[in-house]
Amino acid sequence: MNHKKTISIGVPCFNEELNIPETYKTIKQITEKIKAYNFEYIFVDNGSTDSTKETIKKIALKDKNVIGIFLSRNFGPEASTQALIDNSTGDAFIGIQCDLEDPPSLILHFIDKWEKGYDIVIGIYSKSEDKLLMGLARQLFYKIFKKISNIEVPVNTTGYSLLNRKAINAIKSLPEKYRFTRGLISWIGFKVAYVKYARQKRKYGKSSYNFWRYIKHAERSFFGFSYLPLDIIIYLGFFLVSASFIFIIIYLLIFLFFGNPVKESITIFVSIVLFGGIQLLAISTIGKYIQVIVEETKSRPVYIIEEITNNSKVKSEKNKF
Repeated sequence: MNHKKTISIGVPCFNEELNIPETYKTIKQITEKIKAYNFEYIFVDNGSTDSTKETIKKIALKDKNVIGIFLSRNFGPEASTQALIDNSTGDAFIGIQCDLEDPPSLILHFIDKWEKGYDIVIGIYSKSEDKLLMGLARQLFYKIFKKISNIEVPVNTTGYSLLNRKAINAIKSLPEKYRFTRGLISWIGFKVAYVKYARQKRKYGKSSYNFWRYIKHAERSFFGFSYLPLDIIIYLGFFLVSASFIFIIIYLLIFLFFGNPVKESITIFVSIVLFGGIQLLAISTIGKYIQVIVEETKSRPVYIIEEITNNSKVKSEKNKF
């Protein structure tokens, strides 16, 4: 008799009390038709302020294959993803958002690609519901990220993907706290397949992501994957030193042949503003890298688990207190 493989389906949650029952029901209806595998369903509550925790517990009481992991506070979206990956016990892991904008029916296609030998399967949506500014910002971010990191992360992705056990263990082995999981998935390599799909509209509530959270996410990605900003400062320094020498020579020539037609006050003011701004930018950039170093050396966990429901299947209660 062949041993059935297990697939872990992970759902990050933050204030999703209305979406959770529908999400669970939809995923369950799809997976119950797939008889060749066992499934576990992991919901991570990232410090919700509504009834998300109670909703997950009610579902877990009725279904022994549902695991509820409750973080002690909101540690950010990357922490939810990492908690799901760390506590998955299956031969493969599928991460899906709780709002049903990413159709669970794609799970079948992910599994098919996995069984064909792909280590990672990534969902790419064909059309974005983002506003014009947000859409342009997203496109620009991924283009810049590819240039500065030499890592290609697909543009229209939400983290809806499948990782096999080899990829899961690779992600778990990475020690950094300053995480950008989509970038890490691309960084580890392995054989990748892509599945295109059309996103659906959120049924309840609205996304907790806004423009400034995307900016914060972009900052984390840039400083976590590239040293280009530091290189730019070095090149800029060389350029400014060279330009200063040229400016001094030109200024001396003008002074010798034409007297002093340029007011000293204007020259001094422009120079102070220019070099002051450059110094501030340089110090800020270096400061961000120092911040990353400090975060890593603190050795604090990415998240802290307050409680686990139906944890008999969880092999390692990492970061549980």
